[in-house]
Amino acid sequence: MRIARIAAIDVDPQRTFTPDCPDELPVPEGNQLGSALNAQAALADVRVLTKDAHPANAVWVVDDAADMLQPLSYKNADLTWVKHAVPGTKGFETIDDLPPVTEYDYVVWKGVEPDLHPYGACFHDIEEKLSTGLIEWLHSQEVETVIVGGLATDYCVKTTAIQLKKRGQFDVIVNLAACRGIHPQTVAAACDEMLDEGIKLVDSQLALGCLVPR
Repeated sequence: MRIARIAAIDVDPQRTFTPDCPDELPVPEGNQLGSALNAQAALADVRVLTKDAHPANAVWVVDDAADMLQPLSYKNADLTWVKHAVPGTKGFETIDDLPPVTEYDYVVWKGVEPDLHPYGACFHDIEEKLSTGLIEWLHSQEVETVIVGGLATDYCVKTTAIQLKKRGQFDVIVNLAACRGIHPQTVAAACDEMLDEGIKLVDSQLALGCLVPR
């Protein structure tokens, strides 16, 4: 009898999305997720890391945070953002308590091209035409259940979870105890959207442990 395997995905747990980098995209308590992400990984067979890796000259970059979230005409860069997660900077680094990148089983670096600003980890482009290989790799590992945590709930976590459910046909659990979001209103909307897609949401490690098939 084949045993379904479980993957844990750490979505963009980088300093750029924490108070450690106040001039980038700080999410409250974003730097406090290390232990929760490690705990969800303990329930899994394989562990995946995703990281934003944006060039400093990206087409969507604006200097002032007041100019963010303005629509753009590019196919795969939809909104303006301040510069963040540039490789080689503090913001690109992962938060405390996580393992080195080489200890993960699979890593996705996304948004490397200056005119691509994807949110989900499964595709390099917003149009979802260019795969990062994540879905294919998970299938090759015979994964059926995916636990998702990270930053931020209302953007990259939500999009990654929906891609895994719709395009990968996985059983997806979003571990809200290992997530933080940008704004309560958009977090609530993101949770509703994920529930509508059939994604399970849990808000504690205890609840996660009860839900994960073992």
